[in-house]
Amino acid sequence: MPVSSAAVSFFRQRLTAHRHFWRSSAVGSVLEPVLFLAAMGLTLGTLVDRGPGVPGGVGYLAFLAPGLLVAAAMQTATGESTYPVLGAIKWDRLYEAVLATPARAVDVLAGHLLYVAFRVTTSAAAFLVVLLLFGAAESPLVVLALPVALLTGLAFAAPVTAMAAALEEDAAFAALQRFLIVPMFLFSGTFFPVDRLPAVLEWFAWATPLWHGVTLARDLALGTVDGGSALLHVGHLALWTAAGTALAARALQRRLVR
Repeated sequence: MPVSSAAVSFFRQRLTAHRHFWRSSAVGSVLEPVLFLAAMGLTLGTLVDRGPGVPGGVGYLAFLAPGLLVAAAMQTATGESTYPVLGAIKWDRLYEAVLATPARAVDVLAGHLLYVAFRVTTSAAAFLVVLLLFGAAESPLVVLALPVALLTGLAFAAPVTAMAAALEEDAAFAALQRFLIVPMFLFSGTFFPVDRLPAVLEWFAWATPLWHGVTLARDLALGTVDGGSALLHVGHLALWTAAGTALAARALQRRLVR
C-alpha cells in the first residue's frame, strides 16, 4: 500500500493524541505480558522444568517468552483496530474530518496501520528488553522477533479493521474477543506445543496468524530457525496482512465515501 503525505499527516495526528494516554496504554501493552511472563515463566515454569519439561530440553521460560511477545502484539493490534476504528467512523467522526482534507479513504487506512505498527513495535521492543533481562533468550537472533511481532500485529490489524469498518454497533467485538482472540491466545502455541492438542484444534492453530508468528519468534529466540520454515511463516503472515488490507480499504471506501 502506498504511503502518501496525507497518510503520514494522519499518522502524526494519531501520535499527538497518543501522548495524552501513553501511560495507560503501556500498562495493557507491556505490563500485563510482563506479569504473565513472571507468573507463568518463573513460577509455573519451575514446576514444568522439574517434570518432563518442554520438548527439546529448553526451559519453560525460554519457551514461553517469545510466544508472549507475539501474543501481546496480536492483542495490541486488535485493540487498536476495534473500538477506535468504529469510534472514528461513527461516534467522534474523526475519519470524516480527515476526508474533508485532500486525504482519501486509503490514506486513512495507511495512517491507521502506521499507527498500529508504531504501537506494536514500541510495546514489543519494551517487552523484548524485559525478556532479555529475564535471560529468556538463547540466541542473539531473538532481536528478529521484533519484526515478527510487527508483522503478526499487522496480520491481525488489517482484517480486524475491515470488520470494524463494516459494523454499525460494537457488540461483535465482544464475540471477536471471546471466540477468536482468546482461543488463539490459549491454543496457538503460546503456552504449550500445539501437537498436544486434539487434531481439530491443532489444525485450527496451524491456520491462525498467531501460531506462525509465535513459532517463528520462538525459533529465532532459541536459535533453531530453519530458512524454509521461516519463509513459510512470513508468507502466511504477509498473506493475512495483504488480504486484510485489501478488505479494509474496500470497507472504508464504502463506509466513508458517499
